[in-house]
Amino acid sequence: MPTSVPLTPSTDWVELSSTDEDWDAADPELLSTMLVQLHLVRAFEEEVLVLASQGLIHGPAHSSIGQEGGAVGSCLSLRSEDQVTGSHRGHHQFLAKAFGHVAPKGIDPTAELSAEIRDVLTRSLAEICGLTAGFCRGRGGSMHLQWEEAGAMGTNAIVGGAVPQAAGFAWADQHSGTDAVSVTYFGDGAINIGSVLETFNLAAAWKVPVCFFVENNHYAVSTTPEEATGEPRLSARGIGFGIPSWSVDGMDPLAVHLAMEQANAVMRSGGGPTIIEADVYRYFHQNGPFPGSAFGYRTKDEEKGYRDRDPLVRVAANLVRRGILTELEVSDLWSRCKAIMQEIAGSLLEPDPDGKPGANRYKRELLPDPEFVDVGVRGDLSELDGVRYMEPGDYTGELVSKKFVDVVADVMHRRMEQDDRIVVMGEDVHKLKGGPRGATRGLKAAYPDRVLGTPIAENAFVGLAGGLSLDGRYRPVAELMYADFIWVSADQLFNQVGKMRHMFGGDSPVPYVLRIKIGTGTGYGSQHSMDPTGILATAAGWRIIAPSTAYDYIGLMNTALACDDPVAVLEYDSDLYASMGDVPADDLDYYLPVGKSVLRRAGSEATVISYLSMVSRCLDAVEQAGVEADVIDLRWLDHASVDWDAIGASIEKTGNVLIVEQGAAGTSYGAWLSDEIQRRYFDWLDAPVARVHGGEASPSVSKVLEQAAIAQTADIVDALVDLVKG
Repeated sequence: MPTSVPLTPSTDWVELSSTDEDWDAADPELLSTMLVQLHLVRAFEEEVLVLASQGLIHGPAHSSIGQEGGAVGSCLSLRSEDQVTGSHRGHHQFLAKAFGHVAPKGIDPTAELSAEIRDVLTRSLAEICGLTAGFCRGRGGSMHLQWEEAGAMGTNAIVGGAVPQAAGFAWADQHSGTDAVSVTYFGDGAINIGSVLETFNLAAAWKVPVCFFVENNHYAVSTTPEEATGEPRLSARGIGFGIPSWSVDGMDPLAVHLAMEQANAVMRSGGGPTIIEADVYRYFHQNGPFPGSAFGYRTKDEEKGYRDRDPLVRVAANLVRRGILTELEVSDLWSRCKAIMQEIAGSLLEPDPDGKPGANRYKRELLPDPEFVDVGVRGDLSELDGVRYMEPGDYTGELVSKKFVDVVADVMHRRMEQDDRIVVMGEDVHKLKGGPRGATRGLKAAYPDRVLGTPIAENAFVGLAGGLSLDGRYRPVAELMYADFIWVSADQLFNQVGKMRHMFGGDSPVPYVLRIKIGTGTGYGSQHSMDPTGILATAAGWRIIAPSTAYDYIGLMNTALACDDPVAVLEYDSDLYASMGDVPADDLDYYLPVGKSVLRRAGSEATVISYLSMVSRCLDAVEQAGVEADVIDLRWLDHASVDWDAIGASIEKTGNVLIVEQGAAGTSYGAWLSDEIQRRYFDWLDAPVARVHGGEASPSVSKVLEQAAIAQTADIVDALVDLVKG
């Protein structure tokens, strides 16, 4: 017979409940503030539903009515420097954190509300209404509320999307020498999301002070945890990751507060992450003013059972029982909260002359200017003012020949030496003598606390880096081992990092560098060989650089690391990493300007446009074809940074254009570039824009089929001959 030994978890998992003694011992100011915040959030949410019923809320209004106890109870233990992220149902989370910021000493339920509290309510409602007075100037609406000053770093419309970022804030807190913590709120549906579970593991491995606060309202729209998971006690997830976890009644704000105090004690003392599962209940459906029973997925008896445990009633009853407030004072507080919200909503409205009698619209002067639509997609690059630009022809000193991949490591070493905000992370970047290709050679030994070897969890570490960049104290450099992994981390790259600045109003810098190795030609097959340029270029917010020489890599990487926008750095593995190139012998501090291409060869018969390793192939092809051509190395590939001046000047001279890329036709960057050229320069073209690109299929492992799938020098020669001499 085998021997079976029961195992015990390596961490605590407890259910916490408050007692009458806890209520009697609670500070009257704490309970009074709790009551005011609960009433304000409830009155706020009811007013949002009123506006929604009048057709004045564009988009969803995910009410938190019934769930206020979790947010208010937890945020009372937080300070302004603590940072929170929220969910799509995040009004209560945002308001509770903002109230604590503007009124850190509490709120008297018998006194008039301060101007600061009223301002929070006004700006929050204006944001949900899509008005310029909102915290994000109307861009965030109901689901993207952010006020960095208060530590409210952003609610999030993607289920579980903000969780990795919260780990980034926590890492920044920890490594800045503070005892601040991060709290990320999400629901029972999000706890099954891969990025959430990846972040559990990463936070536990690195012991960062982040609290994963699960608002279990029992319905992911209409699906229950019992249907969606084999273990509906969601805080049990913590055991598998070694994370201390609490289960608490979220309808009891004091119990939530006590659980958060215990979690804070763990996190602020260096104990790493925590999990709190709060059993809460949304009184209404996923969106709008109707109960879930109206849609048939829950019963009226169930709804009544939770309403009978309403957190507002529970806190008020204990305040009255202890003689801290009278029932009349509680009633008066609710009346004043309702009146304030009606007054605030009214200040945003005016009669609608085109509507039915009694209909309202928003005041015209509060609506955003349509010209604001794209402002803040990226920054104005003023952070680069005063840097030293130096093109290859401007350098007069000694040159040395170096391998491209060695230059990658050299420039990173130099920048980390001079800027202690730079943090490098990725899979194996800390080992193997500089990662799988040697691109981070020597960095771990020199900067052990800022070179982070990650688990194989792209969504987690790419998102954590996003949190670091939004936090602002560090400048992350995340490495993807292969370009195809952008799909693995797509939510964090495209929905989160690329949209952050614009979505939250346009003012928040997002200094983020993403190093992407392109494995085309390495024999790694269909899932490791893509050219991601065409995909990345579709995502507004990202800048893209494509260095084709070692000299350019230094200048472009320096610019990327100084830029306050997210920058993707494309690095070609097979053709470029092993190539040799001339670089300054003793200068790693020059920059290359944003949006500036370089002319690699001059000619009058054709304009050849390319990037990365295909530039050298184009130069060879021009010689073989006997064509006099301009060969333009783009260097900057994002839509905002293409050097149209250089392209236009060349096309005016040659009248013929050939765009060359190695990647597959389906994800082609050249397709967009060709369309744009023909719209901009149609009158100068003597022939349609010609293109060279790979085949439809992704490259295969077979060397023969791989070579057939990607563009070759011979393809460029044929295209040039057809274009110019055909």
